[in-house]
Amino acid sequence: MQMDTFGSFTEGDINITEERRKWDRHHLDPKTLEILNDDARYFLHQAMSTPCLDVLEFSQGSGMKTLAGNSILDFHGNNVHQLGYGNKVIIEQITNQMHRLSFSPRRYTNEPAVNLAKKLASLLPGNLNRSLFAPGGTSVIGIALKLARVVTGKHKVVSLTDSFHGASLDAISAGGEAIFKKHMGPLMPGVINIPPPTTYRGIFGSTENDQIKYADYLEYVIEKEGDIGAFLVETIRNTDVQIPTKTYWKRVREICDRHNVVLILDEIPIALGRTGKMFAFEHYDIEPDILCIGKGLGGGIIPFAAMVARDSFNIATDVSLGHYTHEKNPLGSIAASATISFIEENNILQKVEQKSQWMKTKLSELKADYPLIGDVRGIGLLWGVELVKDHESREKASLEAEQIMYSCLRNGLSFKISQGNVLQLSPALTITEGELEKAMEILSIAFQNVK
Repeated sequence: MQMDTFGSFTEGDINITEERRKWDRHHLDPKTLEILNDDARYFLHQAMSTPCLDVLEFSQGSGMKTLAGNSILDFHGNNVHQLGYGNKVIIEQITNQMHRLSFSPRRYTNEPAVNLAKKLASLLPGNLNRSLFAPGGTSVIGIALKLARVVTGKHKVVSLTDSFHGASLDAISAGGEAIFKKHMGPLMPGVINIPPPTTYRGIFGSTENDQIKYADYLEYVIEKEGDIGAFLVETIRNTDVQIPTKTYWKRVREICDRHNVVLILDEIPIALGRTGKMFAFEHYDIEPDILCIGKGLGGGIIPFAAMVARDSFNIATDVSLGHYTHEKNPLGSIAASATISFIEENNILQKVEQKSQWMKTKLSELKADYPLIGDVRGIGLLWGVELVKDHESREKASLEAEQIMYSCLRNGLSFKISQGNVLQLSPALTITEGELEKAMEILSIAFQNVK
């Protein structure tokens, strides 16, 4: 969470408040401070990531250790840690590949890349058979936006207010987060932001009938604006865990079909089992026209992402949609294939469903004990705990959220705060029951001690 002025919140870490200064004064040893000072000296400063909180030395499984030897359960992980840190199966396959073919020049292909493309096609429904790979999620968003223009002949894009799809100029143009557009001047034209369907906030309400109005508003914008070629959206909003209804998604799919609008689903942070399904759209019985996945696709080791599109979209042979140096990266491809195989062979999806029920019960009990909690919502191992000062006004309890986060950090639990007051809990999908229990104990203690 970053604040331009106190009370104006967005995504990222808290780097400038009194709670952060207390942390720096009382929880950092001299060697850690020395490295943090060098980090601040030699890296460009930017919002939402500097100054850094601590120095990591080791990571394994569900957690990490700092240079000072403090253990941390990681319920944040920037969404790359689906299968935990240092997964031995994935590391072994990457290491073997490094000794055989570590890089593939673009004029050649290689078996790991082809095998991954075939595997993705086998996992996805309909004719979602055509892939392009890239070094990161932002890049595949750019590829998807280019392809939608070629397919439809229309350049305008609809996305959701306050959405995030990457930090490059094209991605921030298509997204809705204001902090990324600050000082950027003219951006990609033709982007229209509309309100998102939310659990309780917004102008349309939260029931299935209410969320139909969100979808109908999309159609209204498409008809009134004209020349709209794509709807770019997260299937389930990752950061503050907003979960649309099946009715909403069914209507959106119908609207996109009716108006020749390409439905681009951004599942970069939540695909590969986070929601209990390999892909989140499987919960809604719909198909995207283009799917973007990444982050955890590289096994938490190799930066890697993929865009998968329909066979009928294979019409851009005279356009360089991606053309990235590391496009058919054999190391990324083997990491991705190993990740998918590990999920399948170890019944990770079924285990996520079991752990999801446990999380729901524990967080519901926490909500019953603490009126500060206004809402608990989640799916799979993606959960949001929303803190409010008053249940009627829904005023954000942002100071309290910050206090709880630092209390948890001191006791060995890291998570993200979204929108200033939502504790977002995203553990490794391989987390043990004992580790989950420890995390909930730390969180409960933090609520007990909040001022």
